[in-house]
Amino acid sequence: MSHPLVGVLAVDAGNSKTDVALVTADGTVLGTARGGGFDPQAHGPRAAVAGLAPLVAACAAAAGRSADGLLVSHVQACLANADLPAEERALTAALTEQGWGATVTVANDTFGLLRAGTDTPYGVAVVCGAGINCVGLAPDGRTARFPALGQLTGDWGGGAGLAAEAMWHATRAEDGRGPATALAPAVAAHFGLASATAFAEALHLGEVGRVRLHEVVPLLFDCARGGDPAALALIDRQAAEIAALARVALTRLDLLATPTPLVLGGGVLAAGQPLLLDNLHARLRTEAPLALPRIVTAPPVLGAALLGLDRLGSPPGAHRRLRAGYRRPVVAA
Repeated sequence: MSHPLVGVLAVDAGNSKTDVALVTADGTVLGTARGGGFDPQAHGPRAAVAGLAPLVAACAAAAGRSADGLLVSHVQACLANADLPAEERALTAALTEQGWGATVTVANDTFGLLRAGTDTPYGVAVVCGAGINCVGLAPDGRTARFPALGQLTGDWGGGAGLAAEAMWHATRAEDGRGPATALAPAVAAHFGLASATAFAEALHLGEVGRVRLHEVVPLLFDCARGGDPAALALIDRQAAEIAALARVALTRLDLLATPTPLVLGGGVLAAGQPLLLDNLHARLRTEAPLALPRIVTAPPVLGAALLGLDRLGSPPGAHRRLRAGYRRPVVAA
């Protein structure tokens, strides 16, 4: 039995998890699904996109539909690792091949965060989750972006980066190359091992899944609250990096002297750690005093769905209905 096209298939695919949502043109959410991380660099664009198929099928089933054949008017995908124009083109082609939507748009997932955090036609967003990235959009349509290819292009921090840096300090403290730090015993105790070095070895040998490295980030904040110098220095550096990204994006778009939304998101920022946020706000008061920071705690797929409604020309009421469907709203930072 054929069905009319639903509206939007929204996809937010991050480094650590993927969310999809099936949304009508009037902003009603018909179905959602969540899966693992999205890594086209490791698997190739086609294989990575093919991995979304079970999630799309689950959304379609919740709406009483089949994902075999044309499903929606528009597919809006906000994807991690879609950092370069060539990557966006390859991912757009792979999504188009799936035949889920009449039209397809791919954007970096940070644009989804920006849309989730503001209804204005401009702003800057910084995501600090598993990785870190920043995008900006000016009222005239100009964008500010960074290559976001990791250390090769000057990036620092995010959950994976903070965890790796914490391990660097912990293991060097244990073998004598670095000063003592509370990070070393904290890591050992958390994983039930003799030392932080033992945890590093377990990761290397595959005895512990790499995903567990992210568990080091809360330990980092615990140690910082206890006054550990190494942990405090890492949090200070992360705040400086986020502020620098925001300042540069605002400057490129000629918005540094204009009150401008600054949307903050990702697991590290959404956790609301005062040590990080207070430090960041203090830096912003100096580096970007007219920025208007706010934290997005709603699921990032909300931004992809809103962009999809924009593409369909849905009325403002549809956007309000969609936002109301998510219980964790945007909050002032």
